[in-house]
Amino acid sequence: MRKEDYMAVALNLAQSTVGQTSPNPSVGAVVVKNGRIVGMGSHLQAGEPHAEVHALNQAGEQAAQADIYVTLEPCVHTGKTPPCTDLLIKKKIKRVFIASIDPNPKVAGKGIKRLKEAGIEVEVGLGEAEALKLNEPFFYYMKHQRPFVTLKAAMTLDGKIATKTGNSQWITSDQAREDVHYQRAIHDAILVGRQTIASDNPQLTVRKPQYGKNPIRIILATDLAIAPDRQILNDLAPTWVVCGSQADATSFQSHYSHIKVVQLATPYIDIDELLGRLGELGIQSLYVEGGSTVHASFIKARAFQVCHWYIAPKLLTGKQAIGVVAGNSPLLMAEALDLKFEAIEQLGVDLKVIARPKKEAK
Repeated sequence: MRKEDYMAVALNLAQSTVGQTSPNPSVGAVVVKNGRIVGMGSHLQAGEPHAEVHALNQAGEQAAQADIYVTLEPCVHTGKTPPCTDLLIKKKIKRVFIASIDPNPKVAGKGIKRLKEAGIEVEVGLGEAEALKLNEPFFYYMKHQRPFVTLKAAMTLDGKIATKTGNSQWITSDQAREDVHYQRAIHDAILVGRQTIASDNPQLTVRKPQYGKNPIRIILATDLAIAPDRQILNDLAPTWVVCGSQADATSFQSHYSHIKVVQLATPYIDIDELLGRLGELGIQSLYVEGGSTVHASFIKARAFQVCHWYIAPKLLTGKQAIGVVAGNSPLLMAEALDLKFEAIEQLGVDLKVIARPKKEAK
């Protein structure tokens, strides 16, 4: 096998844990000696051993003078687990192939420096593009200290998300909805507006056990006026409600002590302030399901990194039907926000379109 093939194995190992390691990145490692894989591993969960530890433990005595392929720079600091660089040195690894440098300031090149000082040969950049893509929310968060935002919408071919009465179940097929459950599971948090809670009464949970954890459910409710019979107020998953400065947070919490209230400094919900607060609270990835008014707010603020649009082969028609994005339309086509298509996938009868702003958003 070539070096690229060994790194591909490490990347596949990392891919298998996407969504379950936050706030840590997903990492894979492969130990190779005399052209044979003698150890492999991935980081499974925050607080548990890193990928390098699993791979080296599996390799045992064969780790001496072996190569290791790892998708992210080995850590050099003591957190919930000891530094991986020390273990690599102790096990007498000969060469370390690293796909990407860790953007965490506690690491950020220090791990590579430590390995080189110990006489270990280090090569950086093999499989870098794939590694950066794999942990995109983690890299974005480390750079900006705010969550990577995915805008999600399910719509008819003519751009409608509900009838004029607000009915929207179901626009898309089972296959598309299953993909949404997976996306929920791999994000730290999912966000909707109060109107979606009022009209759809969603649970916003991952009802597919194979996809693992539920995300934190975040509701935008400026005045905290949420009907008590809404499913979102249950305790099936962690729930946060974001409100304005004039809301009576104390009264709300007296009724719902299990729900976290995030009160902003302004009487209205400012998206820029919101994302700053969520970043401070450790949310690295945010799945925004809308509805149309919430989507309009994020788009107006240029505060998203990617769109996931699920398009059903249906025509709802009518000016009264609810469009995918609310708000006021610009007067000129030149004022439209330019996107670039990244991927188009068929899910059952539906299409999933992934697009990104041509210019990086906030």
